[in-house]
Amino acid sequence: MKLKAIAFDADDTLWDNQSAFVAVEKRYTEILAPWGTEEEISDALFAVETANMPNLGYGAKAFSISLVENAVKVSKGEIPAEAIGEIVELGKSLLALPATPLPGVKETLDVLSKTDLRLAVFTKGELLDQENKLRRSGLWNYFQHIKVVSDKTSQEVLSLCSELEIRPDELLMVGNSFKSDVVPALTAGAWAAHIPYHLMWKLERTEEYDHPRLIRLSHFGQLLNHGIQNPATD
Repeated sequence: MKLKAIAFDADDTLWDNQSAFVAVEKRYTEILAPWGTEEEISDALFAVETANMPNLGYGAKAFSISLVENAVKVSKGEIPAEAIGEIVELGKSLLALPATPLPGVKETLDVLSKTDLRLAVFTKGELLDQENKLRRSGLWNYFQHIKVVSDKTSQEVLSLCSELEIRPDELLMVGNSFKSDVVPALTAGAWAAHIPYHLMWKLERTEEYDHPRLIRLSHFGQLLNHGIQNPATD
């Protein structure tokens, strides 16, 4: 690898995110228990989320709208206003996550920030929410470039490379999602480092495969085991 930049996914790569969504959905199914089982409510919610995605995208705000819409739908309008109010507060709680860096993240970024590599955040979701989480994480100053997109595609990876003024093969994309982080990067001609997280949203599940430009890691600190802190020069 002759890298000039590393791009990092945010949620469940730099900090925990999915566990909060799981906890919210658990409480949500309890509120809606009079109208269905936990599995029935969760399946209905996922269907609403998926249908809303082309217009609402990803993130806590889109999720909150789907929570309310699904509650009205599955209850056939019978759900009381007090329950809707609690659901709204559940959704809003996701906008105040502490975004505490996962083990090894800050220490690894400390090392990488002392190299000539440009460090970027490349994530999908809602701009304000993602920027706020990055600020709360205390990691903001490690990055020279921040790009929040509605969805990660190979074209968006190429756009990131253009903004960083590098070739795709000079970029390493680091993330927990094979579908959203690894596949678009490899398709665009970049390198990818996959760091699986113990929780995975259903929409992110996909078949994995091996690739010459794919690095598989079990935790964030292993990035430094691949000579990345001393990148090769032309």
